[in-house]
Amino acid sequence: MKREFNNRIDAQRNVLNIVNKLGWREELFGLSAGAIARWVEANQIPAGDQLHAMVTQAAEKLFFLANKSQEQITGEYRALSIEVADLVLRIRSTNPTFQATG
Repeated sequence: MKREFNNRIDAQRNVLNIVNKLGWREELFGLSAGAIARWVEANQIPAGDQLHAMVTQAAEKLFFLANKSQEQITGEYRALSIEVADLVLRIRSTNPTFQATG
C-alpha cells in the first residue's frame, strides 16, 4: 500500500513540475479543483485548452485513486494508475496552444 501511495504522490509531483516548467505567470500549486481553477484564471488559459483538460483528467483520476487506496488493490485501480502514467507522458509532450508568460 505504501508503494501505491508513493506512486500517486510521484505522479502528482510530476504533473506539477512538468506544467510549472512552462513558465506561467502563476504556477499550478496543486491538483485540487480550486488550485486548477486559480491557475487557469491567473494565466488566462482559454476554455477547451488541451493542457488544462489533461491536467484536470489527471487530477480526477488521482483523486479517485486516493479514495480507493484504503481498499484492496483491484484491476480497476491498476488500470487507472496506468491511465495516470499515460496522462503524465501526454502532458510532458504537450505544447500549450498559447504562450505561457512568466
